[in-house]
Amino acid sequence: AQKPGDRAHNPLLLYGSTGLGKTHLMFAAGNALRQANPAAKVMYLRSEQFFSAMIRALQDKAMDQFKRQFQQIDALLIDDIQFFAGKDRTQEEFFHTFNALFDGRQQIILTCDRYPREVEGLEPRLKSRLAWGLSVAIDPPDFETRAAIVLAKARERGADIPDDVAFLIAKKMRSNVRDLEGALNTLVARANFTGRSITVEFAQETLRDLLRAQQQAIGIPNIQKTVADYYGLQMKDLLSKRRTRSLARPRQVAMALA
Repeated sequence: AQKPGDRAHNPLLLYGSTGLGKTHLMFAAGNALRQANPAAKVMYLRSEQFFSAMIRALQDKAMDQFKRQFQQIDALLIDDIQFFAGKDRTQEEFFHTFNALFDGRQQIILTCDRYPREVEGLEPRLKSRLAWGLSVAIDPPDFETRAAIVLAKARERGADIPDDVAFLIAKKMRSNVRDLEGALNTLVARANFTGRSITVEFAQETLRDLLRAQQQAIGIPNIQKTVADYYGLQMKDLLSKRRTRSLARPRQVAMALA
């Protein structure tokens, strides 16, 4: 916000799984830009909006106008750029838009659901551009943070959630903040409807299906795939009978997570 367009953090790329707050952080960065410079023109677009606007401009033969709008802004924020994958013309246009903004020292802030080099269908030259500035991985919150989030969200709703219930939700719902909020909303709604107190037993009963689905989502096949991807291995190698040193650590990690 203090040095928009600085090459050290342009583009600013936030990447991580769904529901971890990437969009929220991107909006916060945009708001900080406006606070630092109230006259700053900050444009926010979802990737689908960029695509749709470009298609309309092509149909209306108004590409010059489409390109011109980006010359008049101080910062461009685009959400979920993984949706550009496989859309060659969109990537072509975004590539040129990116270059123009970068050369003009206009700030670019992007989000993606994974590190761009892992997105199939993105052109290599675009992947290269996205790595020019600062890339920040948004990881799932740890247990303590998840529990704190549940308790904080409960207070916002005026709900009385015992610590042991918050710990239960935090222990079982490990994927993202959105799932934590969904579990809390379900729990509070049923408590209000039935007039029952929120206890561990009530939470286990109410969230039974959610907890089961969460456990299945974090099943052994997913753990194996995640570990293999992290260490750059093929699944067949991780599951093979070979006992090389390069496979020992990944297998230990997979067993610990399982």
